[in-house]
Amino acid sequence: MSSEYQNFIPVKAIPFVEYLIDAHSFDLLIVNQRQTKHGDFRKLPNGRFQITVNNNLNKHQFLLTLVHEIAHHVTHQKFGRVQPHGLEWKTVFQHLMLPFLQLEIYPKEMISHLAHYLKNPKASTDSDVRLSLALRSNTAKEGNKFIFALPFGSLFIFKNTIYKRGNKRRTRIECLNMGNKKVYLFNQNVEVKVHEE
Repeated sequence: MSSEYQNFIPVKAIPFVEYLIDAHSFDLLIVNQRQTKHGDFRKLPNGRFQITVNNNLNKHQFLLTLVHEIAHHVTHQKFGRVQPHGLEWKTVFQHLMLPFLQLEIYPKEMISHLAHYLKNPKASTDSDVRLSLALRSNTAKEGNKFIFALPFGSLFIFKNTIYKRGNKRRTRIECLNMGNKKVYLFNQNVEVKVHEE
């Protein structure tokens, strides 16, 4: 395992990750942040397999994303073409994550959320609000705020567009696009910039 990858995961996770990389042949690339995904897995035209993970993730997010993508690779090897986040993938992902559920790797405040998420893992960890916030230590990046922390009716900027925070539904928040006047549903843990009027 290249030493550059070791800076992206918790130290105690390195032996387990090295084992997974050795056991399953693939190229691991660390790439610049993508807005729509933390990582991906694909078969290249030359027949090799490639996993990419965003470089802006903290060590705990990076590790979870890496194992998520390795689970896609292992599922592909074992079962061929199946639902991307179906039962086969869920089972493989749960199995691969078990060795990492240790206090030396994930802090106590993350482990309970992670264990709950792994009972029925979804395509994106961001869909589990509690886990997503715990993985970020409940702290937005400097200059940002989480949508759920904004007062009702306040304006914010997301992807260069101004929105107005509306009502909270069960798991999402209604936000009015001030340009086209359409309402969009946002995950409550999305980070945005407050619009200064």
